[in-house]
Amino acid sequence: MSGHVVALCGGVGGAKLAHGLSMALAAVADSLSIIVNTGDDFQHLGLSISPDLDSVMYALAGLSDPVKGWGRRDETWRFMATLRDLGGESWFQLGDTDLAVHVERSWRLAQGATLTAVTAHLCKALAIGARILPMSDDPVRTRVLTAEGWMDFQDYFVRHQCQPAVREFMFFGAATAHPQPEALAALKRPDLRAIVICPSNPFVSVEPILAVPGIRAAIQQARAPVVAVTPIIGGKAIKGPAAKMLTELGLDVSAAGVARRYVGLIDGFVVDHSDPAPEPLPGVTFVSAATLMSSVDDRLWLARAVLRAADTLVA
Repeated sequence: MSGHVVALCGGVGGAKLAHGLSMALAAVADSLSIIVNTGDDFQHLGLSISPDLDSVMYALAGLSDPVKGWGRRDETWRFMATLRDLGGESWFQLGDTDLAVHVERSWRLAQGATLTAVTAHLCKALAIGARILPMSDDPVRTRVLTAEGWMDFQDYFVRHQCQPAVREFMFFGAATAHPQPEALAALKRPDLRAIVICPSNPFVSVEPILAVPGIRAAIQQARAPVVAVTPIIGGKAIKGPAAKMLTELGLDVSAAGVARRYVGLIDGFVVDHSDPAPEPLPGVTFVSAATLMSSVDDRLWLARAVLRAADTLVA
């Protein structure tokens, strides 16, 4: 089945499936828009850092570090070593080639370019065909209420290694942010085939996107099916703190626990084939597939399974 696909994503798992979708749809021009979380963005060492946008770009360009899961493959670290020697802020790791991307982004933003325009420039330089779109050109910043008080997301995630117990999340600036126009237009396309919520952390990767005014409503009003993919397999998150967050918020640490976050928004939910079928949820069709993406082939296989599920929901 032909038509445009929109993916919502952030984090390593989201970037992997976004890559799989780009491969699955590569033969068709203008077939994929990827709306990326920017709630993780922050200023560091005078630079504008966009971790999720970079993770998606690196995945689609074939540049991701296959071991760490973040950053670029074959990276060198002379900048960080020198910074540590100088007594600088070295808690957030910036590889040498990764640093060049942040410098280019920061310089262009300082010249007045939008984050969308900068991202398009970087994607063109990296020969990425899919359209990668920030959820908004306005700043939205995720903050985490922990047992130790409110923290900016990167302080919680990197500096404190997700150790403080989570109580609540806030998306500062979301209420007044404008959705990225191309992202909103993609969700309203008459040829929309599917909307895919990637296996990203629901709290800090997907819900910041949904908090931008207009995006949730556009998804709910779309004529295409909405299919989400579990980030939880066997009661554990493959990468990141999603399972820990579910536990600390008193929620079920399972695929079903994540699916409940999306009730009223999704039509289908993909659970891992190793997990038992969840109890029924209103308006949600559960689909079983191999969701662990250990290889590039796994990404492509899962992307095709998700698109088949969406096409079935249409039929």
